[in-house]
Amino acid sequence: MAYSGSTQPLLSLFSLPQPYQTYQSRKIQLLSSSLNRQHSSFRSKNHNLKGTFPTVKSPLFTRMPLLPGGGGRLRHKVGAHKEDSSAESKSLVSGVASQQEDFAWSSVILPFLFPALGGLLFGYDIGATSGATISLQSPELSGTTWFNLSAVQLGLVVSGSLYGALLGSILVFPIADFLGRRRELILAASLYILGGLITGFAPDLGVLIVGRVLYGLGIGLAMHGAPLYIAETSPSQIRGTLISLKELFIVLGILLGYLVGSVQIDAVGGWRYMYGLSAPIAALMGLGTWSLPPSPRWLLLRAVQGKGSLQEYKDKAIQAIRKLRGRGADDKLSEKQVEDTLFSLKSAYADDESEGSFWEVFQGSSLKAFIIGGGLVLFQQITGQPSVLYYAGSILQSAGFSAAADAARVSVVIGTFKLLMTGVAVLKVDDLGRRPLLIGGVSGIALSLFLLTAYYKFLGGFPIVAVAALLLYVGCYQISFGPISWLMVSEIFPLRTRGRGLSLAVLTNFGSNAIVTFAFSPLKELLGAENLFLLFGGIALLSLLFAIVFVPETKGLSLEEIESKILK
Repeated sequence: MAYSGSTQPLLSLFSLPQPYQTYQSRKIQLLSSSLNRQHSSFRSKNHNLKGTFPTVKSPLFTRMPLLPGGGGRLRHKVGAHKEDSSAESKSLVSGVASQQEDFAWSSVILPFLFPALGGLLFGYDIGATSGATISLQSPELSGTTWFNLSAVQLGLVVSGSLYGALLGSILVFPIADFLGRRRELILAASLYILGGLITGFAPDLGVLIVGRVLYGLGIGLAMHGAPLYIAETSPSQIRGTLISLKELFIVLGILLGYLVGSVQIDAVGGWRYMYGLSAPIAALMGLGTWSLPPSPRWLLLRAVQGKGSLQEYKDKAIQAIRKLRGRGADDKLSEKQVEDTLFSLKSAYADDESEGSFWEVFQGSSLKAFIIGGGLVLFQQITGQPSVLYYAGSILQSAGFSAAADAARVSVVIGTFKLLMTGVAVLKVDDLGRRPLLIGGVSGIALSLFLLTAYYKFLGGFPIVAVAALLLYVGCYQISFGPISWLMVSEIFPLRTRGRGLSLAVLTNFGSNAIVTFAFSPLKELLGAENLFLLFGGIALLSLLFAIVFVPETKGLSLEEIESKILK
């Protein structure tokens, strides 16, 4: 294809030094954006001239996404042609897209570890509660005079943290961007400490329930702030691995809770130790998070929102990236990353209000993100995860496992298998990608639920079918809905609405969890176990269709690229 001579000086940009390429790229982008805004304003004031003047679309170039580790690049276009100008330009674009951010592993560990302790403490509450409720109701071991709890009172103790988490998810919606990810995690750790101590030293049932609700508030904030902080501070090439590791920490917490419960189950007042042990872990989380820098992307968002000096926020963001990546004070790459991200934010929100309205989460690209993220965390719960695990003991007993008579040991067996399968997801999520794990895992979930239906309907004489179905369900859940849902939720929302969007997703998750938990017994009585699993199997097929049609692949993309490529 022949090119006009007028394009040659612009094409020569590809051979110029990188900083100058970035500078020229930005000039062209800003000029195009400015002309479009002026043109739109002119047309709105002169509507009778509609169609007279074509919109400026910068026909020679389209903007390539700004990569964390590299400057903006230009793709050459001539006229209305969509293809690249030559094999050479294709090679160049491919090379730029494949650039990866450099980082030191030693600097990545702590920014992941301390927020992930928020997930561990969530899992610990699940595991510890199973043993604590047994200890609390024992006349000999409770160490109280109020051990004879009614079904409603016991339900309040067990579900107190769940409803606290629901309340926390609601409260964090309007204040998430004001607090920031780091302060939100510190507040979550404080609530964990307060809730754990009040629960451990509770003199009566009322105080115990208050402690459980406060601990639940910590869960709501931690499950919102931790994935946000990890997603916004992780290098893009390992973001999936680190957020999936947070799910592994939840499973580790469950196992730790089971272990402490089995050790303290024969001690008088053992339930106090089971709940109280969360306080020192939460203190470690709080102190560790205090030592971390704020999220650089959050700092730049606040700068664009006009919440302080632009230069001051830029300087803080540069320092934060240097600390997060283990770079020296003379490093220039961090400055460039901040400039690129800031430029992207300004370009995206130049014509909008600095802060979005309450309803912005339900508009445009944010609505698309909420459909994807909210749909995943909804299907995560309504495909029957709590109900299948409820049947774990009876299924293993029917297969002749002597350990099934011991609830604590059965829980440890299931928990260990969950941990192993979560490890598979952690190792493969940034290799295979999100979609293959999600689609394959949900397919296995549907198959396992139909196998359980068949077992309860007409294969009762073959308990190995039930055991295989149970393990298939647990394993497939841990490589799909378990880690992938939270991963997608943490990375899919635009930065402008990421805090509010994730709080709605967390609310959806805990709300659907509460509904499924509440509705399980009535549905079991109404439908029977076999038809209940059949219902869950049908929902699993719907969730599989949802994953195939709506869930995109985000492997290897920066958060800015996800916003520009997938949500627009």
